[in-house]
Amino acid sequence: MANMPLSMNHSLNSFVAPMRAKEEIASQLGHKIRTLRVERNMTMEELALESGIDYSQLSRIERGKINTSVYQIYMIARVLNVSANSVFKDLF
Repeated sequence: MANMPLSMNHSLNSFVAPMRAKEEIASQLGHKIRTLRVERNMTMEELALESGIDYSQLSRIERGKINTSVYQIYMIARVLNVSANSVFKDLF
């Protein structure tokens, strides 16, 4: 790292902070999905079935225990009848 340009070295050092944010974002995203689901009077079983996501996977997403793919967020948003954009709204 001693031979790296200062800007690259700075980027590597500042990468540690986003790791904590990763867990926080997963938690906030899961909370948002759960809120949207409950507002639509859907059970987790219904959302999982209609979006093609395994129930246990959806449960972990809603609890913020795992990160999920953009495709799965798209499918969840589609079933909830919202834009994928709105799922991310106010998270950052």
